[in-house]
Amino acid sequence: MAFFKKFLQKISNDDSSKGSKGPPTETAYFGTVKADPNFNAQNDAAKLKKAIETKGVDEATIVEVLVKRSNAQRQQLKAAYQQSTGQPLVDALKQALKSDFEEVVLALLMTPPEYDAFEMKRAMKGLGTNEAVLSEILGTRSNKEITALKNSFKEVYGEMLEEDIACEIKGHLETTLVALCKATRTEDRNIDDGAAKSDAKALFEAGENRIGTVCSVLIDILTNRSEAQLSKILQYYGQLSKDGLAKDLEGELHGSFEDCLMTLVKSAWNKPAYFAEKLQLAMKGMGTNTDTLTRIIVSRSEIDLLRILQEYKRMYGKSLQEDVLKETSGDYEKILLALCGTQ
Repeated sequence: MAFFKKFLQKISNDDSSKGSKGPPTETAYFGTVKADPNFNAQNDAAKLKKAIETKGVDEATIVEVLVKRSNAQRQQLKAAYQQSTGQPLVDALKQALKSDFEEVVLALLMTPPEYDAFEMKRAMKGLGTNEAVLSEILGTRSNKEITALKNSFKEVYGEMLEEDIACEIKGHLETTLVALCKATRTEDRNIDDGAAKSDAKALFEAGENRIGTVCSVLIDILTNRSEAQLSKILQYYGQLSKDGLAKDLEGELHGSFEDCLMTLVKSAWNKPAYFAEKLQLAMKGMGTNTDTLTRIIVSRSEIDLLRILQEYKRMYGKSLQEDVLKETSGDYEKILLALCGTQ
């Protein structure tokens, strides 16, 4: 959190003429996992069958096969395994594996929308709700990804995501998450400078410049503006507030609602840095939050994990792999390191 306080303070106070086009458009591939050019689903299915049936289970082969295939190839592999053995690959692996290693393997075999839906459902299952997971997923996905997530949620669980959220969450956080669920957020990369100034002023007037906070204004702006536009709003806000939006939000709000809005702010400015911070916090102190490690590393492995690795090194002075080695062990450690790649 300390890094982001300094980081957001710095960019909020940047000259407003800089970065007027928002974060750079990224066309290059920043995933660590790539498709195997020599992929053969039937051969891979046979390798996995042998690995599963080997006495003690051949975990190294399971890692080798799954990590070096794209998600689309893994879906073909699942179909080939079912066809050749008559048993779903997921069922066979559930019987053969255990613990955190099993969690990663099963996550890799889901499509990205299925995995997001699974994580959202798990966050709302049983007593209590893990609001941080809901905010992380809905606050960092594109409209297309959120729509796919909702469709998968309905298909797998027979329920509407918005309705589940409304049952589990109340107040301003519910309003924010349901707004994000609509998947109607502007994604235009063109920046409206005048609108950015106006929104920055509205945010300032709604919070820091009055007694009490008009949360509806915060929610409306942060859930509807594009990430590029929000970046510009952050810069203009810095000209109105000596502390910047991040610190002002901390002073005005609290709990899960604050965390949700902070997710939107951080993600808009530097999404890889946001995920790097979450990974570091998952390994900081006593115990390791393996759910967070697994979710972020798997879900970003074909999107921007290379960028996350770069930000992690820049922010904490050591590689993510170093901390994974220190905080995890066994086959779980090996599969996470394989997904991260060498650096």
